[in-house]
Amino acid sequence: MKKYVLILLTCLFAISISAQDTKWESLFNGKNLKGWKKLNGKAEYKVKDGVIIGISKFGEPNTFLATEKDYDNFILEFDFKVDDVLNSGVQFRSQSLKSFNNGRVHGYQFEIDPAPRAWTGGIYDEARRGWLYPMTCNPKSQNAFKNNEWNTARIEAIGNSIRTWVNGIPCANLWDDMTPTGFIALQVHAIGNKSEEGKTISWRNIRICTTDLEQNRTPESKAAPEVNAIPNTLSVREAKDGWKLLWDGKTTDGWRGAKLTAFPAKGWVVDKGILKVIKSDGGESTNGGDIVTEHMYKNFMLRVDFKITEGANSGIKYFVNPGLNKGEGSAIGCEYQVLDDLKHPDAKLGVKGNRTLGSLYDLIPAPDNKPYKPNEFNTALIVVKGSHVEHWLNGVKIVEYERNNQMWNALVAYSKFRDWPNFGNAEVGNILLQDHGDEVWFKDIKIKEL
Repeated sequence: MKKYVLILLTCLFAISISAQDTKWESLFNGKNLKGWKKLNGKAEYKVKDGVIIGISKFGEPNTFLATEKDYDNFILEFDFKVDDVLNSGVQFRSQSLKSFNNGRVHGYQFEIDPAPRAWTGGIYDEARRGWLYPMTCNPKSQNAFKNNEWNTARIEAIGNSIRTWVNGIPCANLWDDMTPTGFIALQVHAIGNKSEEGKTISWRNIRICTTDLEQNRTPESKAAPEVNAIPNTLSVREAKDGWKLLWDGKTTDGWRGAKLTAFPAKGWVVDKGILKVIKSDGGESTNGGDIVTEHMYKNFMLRVDFKITEGANSGIKYFVNPGLNKGEGSAIGCEYQVLDDLKHPDAKLGVKGNRTLGSLYDLIPAPDNKPYKPNEFNTALIVVKGSHVEHWLNGVKIVEYERNNQMWNALVAYSKFRDWPNFGNAEVGNILLQDHGDEVWFKDIKIKEL
């Protein structure tokens, strides 16, 4: 009797495994490239021993081997191995449209990066917005990739949630809605040196699941910090974690002029989800004037996306006392400098670069090699925990300091703020966006009180 029970259980287990396997579809038959098409470049793809091998070719742009079918919501798994000198990736929810750059492939890319930078598993927006999730957002997972070995990748793209894993380690966690559907494609990246020609990137065991996704998706966790790329919104996770919008993307609710009881009647405009300072005479708070939050904040994480027009100057201030400066000029507070370092003269003033982008203005300089992206939106993060303060730019910490101590007071004594009593030591204050007479754009203004 036990023998028959064992046989029955074995059969039921086999049926269960078979039912699970039917949820997965192989995208590569292991023999040829049926179901795939080459796009953009002329790098070679070949099949050998059940592996797709992409071969770099000098003088060619990025080349893609794309699925003939499009996919929207899915779980994708594949193995990959890459030569050290190459950069590569796997596109998903991607497109090639004649109306977009004459058919150039664009869309989400799972990064394959064997270089010391170690951004494998990050998410790049090919030919559009650039990096959406560099692995500086999740540095503890940068060692998930193994050089010169086969690695296993997993991508879960379900609704606005896009998550990646490398060798079972959570890497990227993105919330975005720009492209809900598109093909999957294997990239052979363009190379800059003839010596790199003939290097390879290989893929195998490429399979996709498009059904019963809620049952098969990986449970939510905080192992990978989330990045929300949808403008002026809160993701489900952000809301759960206590983030709030400081600006709704549509109105001026929650803000007023620093020296007014209402929002300025001129100098600022809301335009398609962007809050813009209007170009005037380049003077400090001489047009619409600074704007401040209606509420004050103590311990917090403040995120602001900003874009600088050519030669522009502005700033994000915190611990602001709007009533302290009753004369001309800007309201007083600690400032995360927003500046075109190359074309605004203020970058060369101050001491050792302490008036450059990302610096604690006139006090502590940001490094020269900060990860600033010209002509694009950049993300400023200001973290305040009691007397400890940090400035971040695009996921990289660039300034860190302690206030309310002797060293801080000595630093202030040698700055332009020396005449303001107890500068920077306030327990609470308003958040401020500065009008310095130049056009600067802001969006995605969020705060999490700690």
